[in-house]
Amino acid sequence: MSTTTEPAGPVALLGRPVRPAAAPGSPGQVLALVRAHGELTRAELVELTGTSRSTVAARLDALVDAGLLAEVTPVATTRGRPPTRFRFREEGGVLALADAGATGVRVAVTDLGGRILDQQRHDLPVGIGPEPWLTEVLGHLDDALRRVGVTRAEVHGVGLALPGPVDGDAGTVVSPPIMTGWDRFPIRDWFAEHLPCPVVVENDANAMAVGEHRSAHADRSSMLLLKLATGVGAGLVIGGSVYRGFDGAAGDIGHIQVTAPDEGPAPACRCGNTGCIEAYAGGWALIRDLRAAGHDVSSVPEVVALVKAGDPSATALSRRAGRFIGIALSDAVSLLNPEVVVIGGDLAAAADHLFAGIRESVYARSLPLATRRLTILPSSQGDLAGLHGLAAAVADRLYAPERVDAIVAAG
Repeated sequence: MSTTTEPAGPVALLGRPVRPAAAPGSPGQVLALVRAHGELTRAELVELTGTSRSTVAARLDALVDAGLLAEVTPVATTRGRPPTRFRFREEGGVLALADAGATGVRVAVTDLGGRILDQQRHDLPVGIGPEPWLTEVLGHLDDALRRVGVTRAEVHGVGLALPGPVDGDAGTVVSPPIMTGWDRFPIRDWFAEHLPCPVVVENDANAMAVGEHRSAHADRSSMLLLKLATGVGAGLVIGGSVYRGFDGAAGDIGHIQVTAPDEGPAPACRCGNTGCIEAYAGGWALIRDLRAAGHDVSSVPEVVALVKAGDPSATALSRRAGRFIGIALSDAVSLLNPEVVVIGGDLAAAADHLFAGIRESVYARSLPLATRRLTILPSSQGDLAGLHGLAAAVADRLYAPERVDAIVAAG
């Protein structure tokens, strides 16, 4: 368990929309442009919005008065006083985030631009049920707020990523295979009783996909993020945006069923079916198989440690898992033809053998046209990808142009 303070840098850009969309010259558009570019002058905003200097000046004054923008003090030069620049006030509050997997959760406090001020991981299985789980997470968030030196009143938004299908509009999970008691539980309403601010509920793999795409692959229009941990899931970025599917079930790649005649009877999966990819290749399945081989393991990090130590059983199972994951991934590659596949999650730390198995299946099974320019990469953000994605999603909700326009109008 560790507390981390990150320096300002590219991560601070994650909360900024890539393509601001609003009425030309509206406060919402001006703020979106400043967030997207980092800092802008009045003249630059006039050019970008296509509106008059007086309109831009009025919008900037209103946004500064609302506490959303701040002036950057010009640095004098020998050529005269440079123009004033405007920046987003990332220090104007904080975001409270919780990125959960099946067995643990990483909680964090960030500034409004997504820069992590404090983060810790805690063992906490989602299977204990929504109210006890959320209560414990709220306690960990309160601890993080105290370490940063802020109060609940300074929390502007909450982000929560969960390992199940999510109805983002309702703020609930829907028929989650491994989250007993969570189906349609009113997560957003529960949090609103304790932290009265906007709450974003997202699928864990989708949150990772947003974090990876914004930080390292924003120039790619299509990306598939594969999360390999206790379970197996995927987040899809299509046309620069996360694709969730009609009911929020897109990316549930771990529960694609396969037939493997050479493997004997199909193993039972946690979802109740048999022969799922996850039942062959999820972290919990590797724990099961290593125990059967005589190893005393109980967690995915212990599995990864065995692989890194070169244990023959662990390395063989890791490569086998990669081949099964590659079977499902090859279907996704043939269907979606993504530019890049990013692999993250706790199990991805066993990269060499796992990736070898994945590539073996993908390049053997997918059509050459779908793979000739495909890139398969490890996560650039590691354990923090989900937090970065949550920060971006919450900030995009908080500073949606129409919401900013309403804030300024009411101010």
